[in-house]
Amino acid sequence: MRRQPALSRRLLLGSALLAPRLARAAEPVRFGLLHTLSPAPFYLAQERGYFRDEGLDVAFRFFQAAQPIAAAAVAGDIDLGVTALTGGFFNLAEKGVLKVIGGGLHEERGYEGSAILVSNKAFEAGLTSVDKLPGHSFAITQYGSSFHYMLGRIAQAKGFDLSSVSLRPVQQISNMLAAVTSGQVDATIAIASQARPAAAAGQAHIIGWAGDLVPYQITALFAATRFLTDSPEQVRRFCQAYKRGVADYRAAFLRRDPQGRPVVDALTLAAVADISRYVFTGDPQAEAKILAGVGYYDENAALDVADVLDQLRWFRAEGLVKGDADPRSMLDTRFLPTR
Repeated sequence: MRRQPALSRRLLLGSALLAPRLARAAEPVRFGLLHTLSPAPFYLAQERGYFRDEGLDVAFRFFQAAQPIAAAAVAGDIDLGVTALTGGFFNLAEKGVLKVIGGGLHEERGYEGSAILVSNKAFEAGLTSVDKLPGHSFAITQYGSSFHYMLGRIAQAKGFDLSSVSLRPVQQISNMLAAVTSGQVDATIAIASQARPAAAAGQAHIIGWAGDLVPYQITALFAATRFLTDSPEQVRRFCQAYKRGVADYRAAFLRRDPQGRPVVDALTLAAVADISRYVFTGDPQAEAKILAGVGYYDENAALDVADVLDQLRWFRAEGLVKGDADPRSMLDTRFLPTR
């Protein structure tokens, strides 16, 4: 008769110890991102259970362009997001409702992340180098987008006026690629996993790489200010899991052999398999497309603060961001390192 109470006490004790873990595992986080290869470290963190290890139930919400992700955070539809820092993003951050908290994909010399892609028709007519872009049409998603910014920085680097290029907003990234491969627009910027297959198929030509011309923080991790205020511990744990994803990504894709060539081994192939559950799913060319589209991430997802501030200055100078808020008020560097 005495064993029953002892057993009950053990069960109650076990339940009490387990309860906080179960409660923690149920904490939801809504995360906005583009459905492309560029957020690959987040796919690794999700697939390998790193968010779950931190007691988070992270739900991915996919978008077709960058600016709607920022708008979704303000509307309360997502808690955090990763995307390019657009004019629209900075206009919202000016109001204090969004903050950049960590680094993402970085255009870096020697790493072919974003290509300047031109149509066959334009290439055959002489558009064979970036400095020949003046007088041509160029597809972007929206005015104030990262593609608008990249072209503006390329224009500065190459010494031509941005107004000499005819901008064609087509709303979605997929439309940008289609506009060039169909010959409706002369040029655009496309991530390597899209640009390389198009070039290999004879549908377009790559005439340069953004990272070699204008290295910069192309995407960044951000959060709604309300989420930072209400749930800083969840943000901290999210960032811990993200750092593990970045570490795996760097180990899989950013190592080089003594000749400077990318190392492809078991670590690489395991990461490819995990990432292909989110992009290029079922595509027989998934491995080749992922390997062709690898971009650069800084160690521990460090944020290039100086470059983010440069981006804001450019958008303000172009009249695409209104306001005079302190740029550093748009950053929260408590959770991830800076570059």
